[in-house]
Amino acid sequence: MKEKLEQIRAAAVAELSAPEADLEALRIRFLGKKGELTAVLRGMGQLTAEERPVIGALANEVREYIENAIAEKAEAQKSAALAKKLLDERLDVTMPGKVPEVGKRHPLAQVQKDMEDIFIGMGFSIVEGPEVEYDYYNFQALNIPENHPARDTQDTFYITENILLRSQTSPVQVRTMEKQRPPIRIISPGRVYRSDAVDASHSPLFHQLEGLVVDKGITMGDLKGTLETFAKTMFGEQTQIRFRPHHFPFTEPSAEVDVSCFVCGGKGCKLCKGEGWIEILGAGMVHPNVLRGCNIDPDEYSGFAFGMGVERITMIKYGIDDMRYLYENDVRFLDQF
Repeated sequence: MKEKLEQIRAAAVAELSAPEADLEALRIRFLGKKGELTAVLRGMGQLTAEERPVIGALANEVREYIENAIAEKAEAQKSAALAKKLLDERLDVTMPGKVPEVGKRHPLAQVQKDMEDIFIGMGFSIVEGPEVEYDYYNFQALNIPENHPARDTQDTFYITENILLRSQTSPVQVRTMEKQRPPIRIISPGRVYRSDAVDASHSPLFHQLEGLVVDKGITMGDLKGTLETFAKTMFGEQTQIRFRPHHFPFTEPSAEVDVSCFVCGGKGCKLCKGEGWIEILGAGMVHPNVLRGCNIDPDEYSGFAFGMGVERITMIKYGIDDMRYLYENDVRFLDQF
């Protein structure tokens, strides 16, 4: 039995010498309930009283030896694994680092922010409103009653007879005038919806920025000065503006507003289609009926309003000839801005 114990020790030493030894399997083989050492100990009953203490002590020595050998091998394997991991994952600190890609604002968002900053600098406040709107605020309160011809030019998304997706941000102006007494000086940026077929210059969803000023003594000259300041800041100090008579139901008098082409200086080029001017917005003096409908006395107060498409300003500013580029999320296109 003594020789058997020494054989078990020798076998354990041999097995543990292998670099990739399975330590759990060896522990079960030699020390487990059905292991080789346990089998030897079960034969202790056949020994004489003199042999039992000797063999018992030797068996305990062998068990302790194997347990210690397994523990040392486990530490060695752990150290070897760590050394290999450090080697495999080593870094050359002398190599240049990778510059992470940093996101930036979409050109539409950037231009809208630029526009907002310009008007904030002139003392305007930003006011937002619901995109799902009542017909009253989208049309009737803006002097556009039922069967008015102006409704034919706006293919509106109706949800019910009285609820729709707003076709302009003008309802925000009405809601503001209902809640706030003059003086009022606001801009209302946001998404609007019209049932337009998608092409190079139309989309069923687009963005507008409208403005409203109401106070005593407001004139067309104030409107012109405000828009001229905006145009020079947005397109360059050399930019001029031009008013052309127009008709809007919610303003009277009304005008389409052009800016001189900032590429050719008014001489005529591809951007301005040879005209030297580029249309950017509509504007006018707030119609007395609109003021009266918001309980503002048009004999005491006057005001002006304007509205422009953020997509149009973006396309003009960057020379983009197709609105669809702004919505396709092509990184090759967006990286230019």
